[in-house]
Amino acid sequence: MKAEFDYCCTSANARKVVEFAARQAGTDAVILLPDRFLAANTAREAQVRIIAWDGACEVHQRFTAADIAQVRAQYPGVQVFAHPECPEDVVAAADFAGSTAAMAAYVARERPSRVALVTECAMSDNVAAASPTTDFVKPCNLCPHMKKITINGIRRCLETMQEAISIPAEIAERARLPIDRMLAIP
Repeated sequence: MKAEFDYCCTSANARKVVEFAARQAGTDAVILLPDRFLAANTAREAQVRIIAWDGACEVHQRFTAADIAQVRAQYPGVQVFAHPECPEDVVAAADFAGSTAAMAAYVARERPSRVALVTECAMSDNVAAASPTTDFVKPCNLCPHMKKITINGIRRCLETMQEAISIPAEIAERARLPIDRMLAIP
């Protein structure tokens, strides 16, 4: 897929990438995929019209604004952080929206007493481990795909060199280009 794109982006840099790409192309619109919620949440802040693909992260799309209301009722004073791949009403109901790295930076900088991270469980655990003085409420959803990758599985693959994915050099070279373009954005 990457071999067919002009730029790649992450949830942390989506706005910056779509605005830069539009300026470079001399257009007022970009197509952003695969996540419609990241596209919609980025479009609210970006100075570019975003055409979204109708895909979504199966973990983040399961969160609802009612989940946030329930967390707030159960834990008065909690600060709620939502990942930008969550539905728009979830992001709107949160106190802060940002990538996992942005959530971690906010918690490290502001040191809130209690937060709820509306994201995948392992990502919440990573932020919590880096900020032991903050109490973390975890209304997380597990990603079934992330759990398929294990240290033992990686070791087995490296030892046996089986289950390798081979990509033709021409495609790999084309796939590096949108990544390089993203990394070169000032």
